[in-house]
Amino acid sequence: MELNISVLSKSGGRSVNEDAYGCWSHQGRSFCVLSDGAGGHNGGEVASKLAVQHVLEWFRQSPDCGPDGIAASLRAANDAIVAAQLGSPHLAEMRATIAVLVVDSERRTATWGHVGDTRLYCLRQQRIILQTKDHSVLQSMIDAGYMKSQDLRKAPQRNMLLAALGDTKTFTPTIQSRGFEIADGDIFLLCTDGFWEYVDEAQMERSLNEADSPETWLRRMESQVAAHGSEGQDNYSALVVACTARDDFN
Repeated sequence: MELNISVLSKSGGRSVNEDAYGCWSHQGRSFCVLSDGAGGHNGGEVASKLAVQHVLEWFRQSPDCGPDGIAASLRAANDAIVAAQLGSPHLAEMRATIAVLVVDSERRTATWGHVGDTRLYCLRQQRIILQTKDHSVLQSMIDAGYMKSQDLRKAPQRNMLLAALGDTKTFTPTIQSRGFEIADGDIFLLCTDGFWEYVDEAQMERSLNEADSPETWLRRMESQVAAHGSEGQDNYSALVVACTARDDFN
């Protein structure tokens, strides 16, 4: 199985891009991470970069593809952000959301974990077959039946999170409990809220059906972000991992 990775990360209408991403491959295993920072005095930029750096550093030291490895890498990222908060008072409020994906192309399995509202989707045959659930107030309302999922993107309290890196009291990552079996043609999408806010699930599927490569799909979705975004819009980032045994995309 071959992996085709494509990435975009833009500042949107902001002066600083507080999103960060990174990938590392080792012996048929690929480790991908995407993080969205928040905090005053550019603290968000620091937090997201620390998160990506320490997740990948952990995997380089112990390339564990299982859920325990994902959990340990996220703890390492959280510990690094908390340490930086304590060392610099102006960074005390910085936080980050994160999604981590590990793909073992030889065993054809994937494992992932996330904190906050940076999301992971998996698409198979141009259809979304799974997506992570945000650690947010509104997602809790949806789960409890007080709100419909289609209303989340327009709700004024969409950014109220229940968990983030940098908060020891609410550090509760969600980890895929066992390896997910990959099929040829499966595609993973990691994206920050500044991206998925303007590209709903139906648009993701429709754009994929019209694309002839992962890069084309990503650019089609980016055009939707640009078309629907407003002045001063949030940073937006997305990372695509396409799994195939062939040279073609679909």
